[in-house]
Amino acid sequence: MMPNTRDFPPLTPFAASVVEGKRRLPLSDTENLMVGAFGGTLECTVQMPLITLKICQQSKKPFPTSIGGWFRGVTAAAAPLGPITAVQVAVNGAIERAVTGGDRGPTDPERVGVAMAAGAASSVLYSPVDLVVIQQQKLGLDSPGATISAIVKEHGAAGMMRGFWSCVGREAIYTAGYLGLAPIAKDYLTSNVEYFKSNELAASIVGSSIGGTVAAVLTHPVDTSKTCAQSDIAGVKYPNARTALGMVYREGGIKALYG
Repeated sequence: MMPNTRDFPPLTPFAASVVEGKRRLPLSDTENLMVGAFGGTLECTVQMPLITLKICQQSKKPFPTSIGGWFRGVTAAAAPLGPITAVQVAVNGAIERAVTGGDRGPTDPERVGVAMAAGAASSVLYSPVDLVVIQQQKLGLDSPGATISAIVKEHGAAGMMRGFWSCVGREAIYTAGYLGLAPIAKDYLTSNVEYFKSNELAASIVGSSIGGTVAAVLTHPVDTSKTCAQSDIAGVKYPNARTALGMVYREGGIKALYG
């Protein structure tokens, strides 16, 4: 499964399959794309003020003083996040079919591994989007296009991939949470807790919350280092995200990594 919408449980509890009785039915590629696009766009739009709060805390910027300021960059964040989440869900479904042959359900390790691969693949799109949102807020520019132009003019085309590998790590782990751990948790609840045996929707919501929360806790330090590196695109203080991770920890300990 932005700087960073992935810190909060996703709004797509159903991915790659639906339940009919006791049999999981795989969604088509089109259905996976639609589920991912809707969930990703809604998730980002609703959570944009929290994303802005997190970016300000991580990059030590002053908080916005207007409602518009809290939603600055929402277009850059939400417009591509729909397609990005759609790609994650669709790629997850495609890889799952390839692994299982389409004639059986995936094992728990397969679910997690497939989801990690889908998340890592989406970073090709996600990392530049994160960078544009962060730089748009930092520079106070009015549009994603103006922000991209400023980045390319100052740092070249390669500057658009600043923080890429940390994004790969973040998305691999996070997507493993909401597309891997979430259905595992849901299946456990429906199999072992009496209430959830007859309330699969509730089990899906709880399972998604568990998967999203665990993934957010695991990925937040990586996202903090990525945000620092992408905010300092010139590398004046943070040469790369790995260095940023160590510097933030030395300066403020574990608490700073979760700031």
